[in-house]
Amino acid sequence: MRNSLAEQRPVVALIGTGGTIASIAEAETQLSDYTVSSAVESLITAVPALGSIAAFEFEQVCNIESHSIDDALLLRIAHRVNAWLAMDHVAAVVITHGTDTLEETAYFLNLVIKSDKPVVVVGAMRPASALSADGPLNLFHAVSVAVCPESAGKGVLVVMNDRVIAARYATKGHTTNVDAFVIPEQGCLGVVSGRDVQYFNAPLRRHTIRSEFRLDPGQAALPPVDILHDYQGAGTHLFQAALQAGVRGIVLAGTGNGSLSPAALAGARLAVGQGVAFVRASRVGQGSVRPSQRDAPLGVVAAQSLNPQKARVLLRLALLQPRDRDALQLLFDEY
Repeated sequence: MRNSLAEQRPVVALIGTGGTIASIAEAETQLSDYTVSSAVESLITAVPALGSIAAFEFEQVCNIESHSIDDALLLRIAHRVNAWLAMDHVAAVVITHGTDTLEETAYFLNLVIKSDKPVVVVGAMRPASALSADGPLNLFHAVSVAVCPESAGKGVLVVMNDRVIAARYATKGHTTNVDAFVIPEQGCLGVVSGRDVQYFNAPLRRHTIRSEFRLDPGQAALPPVDILHDYQGAGTHLFQAALQAGVRGIVLAGTGNGSLSPAALAGARLAVGQGVAFVRASRVGQGSVRPSQRDAPLGVVAAQSLNPQKARVLLRLALLQPRDRDALQLLFDEY
């Protein structure tokens, strides 16, 4: 469906968190070792055409590289997005974000945002000072998607390199390429070119207003969950260290179909024996880790199509209240 310009421009809340899209390097050919320096308002000045499709209100929640985002900032971003969406005059929210952990923030928001209004997360792979910087067009496309009526009710969306991807499936698959966010086997939701937004699919897993997860206004932290990587010849020392540190859950980035090495199997037994949730995901990058007949007797949970970092996001929210193994598996089946 073609997104036409309305008589009165919709109001988009533009929330800045930093990242490459807000960075400047010393030279136009420098594509690394740049500095986050630009306020969110200044990103609009680089794309004058944005003024023709939306009016903007701004908030700078933080201005850092996304690998520095901690629980306090993640929760603040979520609270601020919910606050903006609750305002009647705001039609949508666009969040500028670093790409390193963009998928984690987007999926977290997908589970805790309580609105059907469009929420779009966007970033860039090249700093604003670079030749062929991708941030300005990504931002223009993100706003185009945000004001498209068909974007409502689809959960949190990630817009990068002309594609619209559900937060549930968006993942970074290349370290530096402009086309860094890979298309999962579930496919992207649609494409965007200028103001033209076309959808082909819709996400079916539970999200936003259909999600049971709600953040307490005073919540300042989430249950600690570690991700451990499995490999040939792995030992149990990392599992023991995680348990001694007091984690509430462990996500295994397992081999193949979430397979457990002898050490991981021992680690799972140690964790479950101490009442710590254990989820087996895969380090492979594509495909689903489906439940096995061995899971329930062992007490572990299969991550389905969630990668390890997103499995951690869901598990942390799930552990905000007591749940047994079967209840946890049901969440991974539904979300």
